[in-house]
Amino acid sequence: MPSFKPPVLGDPLPGAHFSQEAIRLMRLRRSAPADTLGEPGPDADSLCVILEIAARVPDHRRVTPFRFVVFEGDDRVKFGSVLAASFQANEPDAGDDRVNYERSRFERAPVVVAVISVVDPDHRTPQWEQVLTAGAVCQNMLIAASAHGFAAQWITEWYAYDEAVCARLGLGANERIAGFIYIGTAKEDPKERARPRLDRLISKPFQQ
Repeated sequence: MPSFKPPVLGDPLPGAHFSQEAIRLMRLRRSAPADTLGEPGPDADSLCVILEIAARVPDHRRVTPFRFVVFEGDDRVKFGSVLAASFQANEPDAGDDRVNYERSRFERAPVVVAVISVVDPDHRTPQWEQVLTAGAVCQNMLIAASAHGFAAQWITEWYAYDEAVCARLGLGANERIAGFIYIGTAKEDPKERARPRLDRLISKPFQQ
């Protein structure tokens, strides 16, 4: 990876960075289902850059309303016991095959990053804006992973809303899981999905 000197506080920065490659990446960006991901995943240096880019988002009044929990290696397997126990508590009649599938959720990709939305209810920045910042973090991470040559998917699934799982992740009263970002190498290329028609999304303020 080419050397890069990050800017420091107060450095003047360009207001725009024209890049045909970036335009192409954005126009072709496509999530790859977690079930289709495999090795290799990003190494430590690449993951650090991906997270750095993920954190470089619009953030009104610099609240930093997010944090990361990174699962790699054996941590994915260990956390599987948390998922399995919580699933069994919710679904006591589930068979062993289903429980084992839930246990292996985080093993679908080499790296899984939980993006935690951290809302400060006492801050003068509206809570909705803080939540939107966490969503921007997730999107930035997808783009950064793709730019590094990795496929990724942003999903929540049941365990993002499960009290026992959230407690095990140490979530506070004002924290929620914005999503789990699965990152790895696509074992098969995802196909294009239906996209909304732009003319149905745009209106003018004085349009009749």
